[in-house]
Amino acid sequence: MIPRYTLPEMGAIWSDVARFEAMLRVELAVARAQAVRGQVPPDALAALETRSRVDVERIAEIERTTDHDVIAFVSQVAESVGPEGRYLHLGLTSSDVVDTGLALQLRAAGERLLLDTDRLLSVLIVRARGEAATVMMGRTHSVHAEPTTFGLKLAGWAFEVERGRVRLAAAVDEIGTGKISGPVGTYSHLGPEIEAEVLAALDLHADPVSTQIVQRDRHAALLTAIAIVGGSLERFATEIRNLQHTEIGEVQEPFRAGQKGSSAMPHKRNPIVSERIAGLARLLRGYAHTALEDQPLWHERDISHSSAERVILPDATILLDYMLVRATALIDGLLVRSERMRENIARGLGLHASSNVLVALVDDGGLSREDAYAIVQRASLRAADERSPLRDLLAVDPAVAQRLSLAKLDACFDDATFLRHVPDVIARLDGLADELATRSGATAKVPDAG
Repeated sequence: MIPRYTLPEMGAIWSDVARFEAMLRVELAVARAQAVRGQVPPDALAALETRSRVDVERIAEIERTTDHDVIAFVSQVAESVGPEGRYLHLGLTSSDVVDTGLALQLRAAGERLLLDTDRLLSVLIVRARGEAATVMMGRTHSVHAEPTTFGLKLAGWAFEVERGRVRLAAAVDEIGTGKISGPVGTYSHLGPEIEAEVLAALDLHADPVSTQIVQRDRHAALLTAIAIVGGSLERFATEIRNLQHTEIGEVQEPFRAGQKGSSAMPHKRNPIVSERIAGLARLLRGYAHTALEDQPLWHERDISHSSAERVILPDATILLDYMLVRATALIDGLLVRSERMRENIARGLGLHASSNVLVALVDDGGLSREDAYAIVQRASLRAADERSPLRDLLAVDPAVAQRLSLAKLDACFDDATFLRHVPDVIARLDGLADELATRSGATAKVPDAG
């Protein structure tokens, strides 16, 4: 991944040094298990543990001859050890080391993503509570529907992030799976007890029946979970972009001092972070597709997955890390223009109350639903065409006047009737906050806004 979208901590997990050091951890764990069984002399193990070093430049130099990076790695580390280096990689096949080392990297990357997700969730909970009573127009098909609150919208985002985290956590746990079972998974050189001991020391699951590799359904599950979280972030970003339209203007991305939106138009204040998140989410879906294509390898393995994974696994985790961090800052600093929300509701001419009037004409006026619908629809379309308040047209409509008093008609336009259950829904965040606090080891709930 290019530096622009790589944050330092996640980038470090995927450096060449980190990759080979993860492989070295596997090699040394195997050597320790072999030493317990007398297969590696104690002095050789001591040499391996004290002298083993990773030299990425030397590995690259050797690989130019071998055209095999694992052989180059083993040769370089053996060089750093000296004569005792001959005990390195005894009985192992390349994928024992590569796939198990990769599991260590993926688990580390996944754990960082889970922390990122929790930080976003914390901010969403705080802001949802703080905007619980900020009334805005709900829209379906991009058309005014009925009033909602911005806090309710954010609460929905919070629960979506939590669902994504549950999927991601399951995939991260599953991806922490290694194997030390030899060329075709038959333990032809090292027994199952070695594998069990090594993977326990590395805190990894053992693939119960591997081939030469850990099967790629696990990797596909991880990248699919990552893509789904990315899709959620894109959904949030798309809503922010829409609400920042000049004609709507209900929210605005943070805009720091000195920031510029256009080289030609000084007035521009563009939703660039949201647009960036939306664009990067497309990459995540592409990586997930590639991971699914990596599942059907030939026989006990082929190498067609390897080249793809060198791109998609680092890039997917690096990108989601970046997106989660940027989305957290975006939500935390989002400017909410409640006055514009009220203006937009007023501009709707009360059309959003049509459903209340419909119900009142049926319940209080005794009309059939079909007849009531026709009356309200006729008045609504006229109100929209003439830019007249719906309430005023209905008040002088004989079909309405003879069935509803003005008091009952006015009650239909009281927005509080639409929002009376919002506090109950917002209260559901309490359980989510408790779960988050438990995960983080905190003793207190996520703080309320303000």
